[in-house]
Amino acid sequence: MLEIKDIYSGYEDIDIVKDVSFTVNRGENLCIVGPNGCGKSTLLKSIANIINYRGSIKVDSKEVSSLNRKELAMKVGLMSQISQIHFPYTVYETVSLGRYAYSKGAFYHLGKKDKEIILDSIEKVGLLDSKDKMISELSGGQLQRVFLARTFAQNPDVILLDEPTNHLDLKYQIELLEHLKDWTKANNKIAVGVLHDLNLVQYTADNVLLLNNGEVVSYGKPSKVLNEEKLKDIYDLDIKKFMVNILKKWE
Repeated sequence: MLEIKDIYSGYEDIDIVKDVSFTVNRGENLCIVGPNGCGKSTLLKSIANIINYRGSIKVDSKEVSSLNRKELAMKVGLMSQISQIHFPYTVYETVSLGRYAYSKGAFYHLGKKDKEIILDSIEKVGLLDSKDKMISELSGGQLQRVFLARTFAQNPDVILLDEPTNHLDLKYQIELLEHLKDWTKANNKIAVGVLHDLNLVQYTADNVLLLNNGEVVSYGKPSKVLNEEKLKDIYDLDIKKFMVNILKKWE
């Protein structure tokens, strides 16, 4: 399981995340929601041990800050928001980087099992026909799926996703979230994703963590967390009423 206890973290000695605690069990999908700047991405970076934190973050009782790079890569995988492409690799080569944690030495060659995992990961995101394309030739949506495939190939116990549906059309948003749900359930893993679209949160989340100003407002089932009053207080908008009015336009 993933255990977060009394976490404080941020940048330049300023805490963005403040006294956050929660637990995620294996086989669960957790969605983190909240307004811009509330600490969602900072929390993911803390769990991935990219930034320093105070408190405790454990995966299966192992403190992430105590793990070396390979041990951490086997435990936690982070799929960040796309920024720039700095390497001219093919789709296959990019996804194969996810097998780094399982390499043995600088001159490690991919084995049969590695190659099967890489191809299966590419197939899961619907890009098998494009496996030999350069990633610089791909659209933003395709690139997002490549990086998800790389994270699948890494096969960590916990996948962290920062707005994974960005750049994707609706079909691929739904398919990506279905792949994540299937992956967590079939492999007894954990997925923790930051999402802005509350419809997608309702669709995919087993539990929801609602943050505001770096602090936990609510944690639990979507029906508990995404209630009218809490959302109106946090977002300063009657989101349920807005959603219902939009739905009527489809009739």
